[in-house]
Amino acid sequence: MDHTYWHRQTAATPLFPDMEWSRPETTTTAGKLLIVGGNAFGFAAPAAAFQSAGAAGVGVAKMLVPDSMRKYVGKVFTAGELAPSTPSGSFSQKALLEMLSMSQWADGVLLAGDLGRNSETAILIEKFLSKFSGQVTITQDAVDYVMNAPELVINRPETTLVLSFAQLQKLAVNAHFTTAFTFDMDFLRLIDALHEFTKLHSINIVVKHLQNIFVAVNGEVSSTKLEEDLKVWRVTTASKTAVWWLQNPTKPFEALSTGIISK
Repeated sequence: MDHTYWHRQTAATPLFPDMEWSRPETTTTAGKLLIVGGNAFGFAAPAAAFQSAGAAGVGVAKMLVPDSMRKYVGKVFTAGELAPSTPSGSFSQKALLEMLSMSQWADGVLLAGDLGRNSETAILIEKFLSKFSGQVTITQDAVDYVMNAPELVINRPETTLVLSFAQLQKLAVNAHFTTAFTFDMDFLRLIDALHEFTKLHSINIVVKHLQNIFVAVNGEVSSTKLEEDLKVWRVTTASKTAVWWLQNPTKPFEALSTGIISK
């Protein structure tokens, strides 16, 4: 099979070196990112995302967290806004208004995770993805909320999933994709499957496997060899790629691939 759609890079040999030189130089032009996540019992994901987005060069980042985390906002989270929560401390359906309002302010939205497991939060995510048409990056346990209704994301424009290989497996099965993503598939079979999946669907995929991070957009696939395997990678990677994407909205493949190797 012809693999002209496969592009390889390393930190020392980026695919798109000009992307770095064309970055915005001021905070007013470096874009706005809304980070959504957290619940009463966990907020590591949105906190890490906020820190990583700042390091990646975003102009302004804001966080939207459940009001069950009120005691942390202004102390741990200086840029946090509150939205209604359920009695168990996760986002409730009533948070939709705040999510949509703040998303209109932002150039991109990152559903960073630590959402907990709650049926109201699931309905909220479904309604948000149906009503909001802008850039959305989804990672960590936020991906699990779309697994049983993959049509919410796989054909939604302006959507990137930064997910584990196991999550990719389940997504493909639930989307009735004919090729199975298996842990024992070789490198080229994985490249081919990512190519086919993103040609068939408009979703952007970022996944780690075989000590590489793969980016797949509209059939184009990049692989970035990791110098050492990363046990924890999704939230940081999602933050960096979300920032690069919102700064380069017409070049998703180039932006996501470059975000993988950005410092």
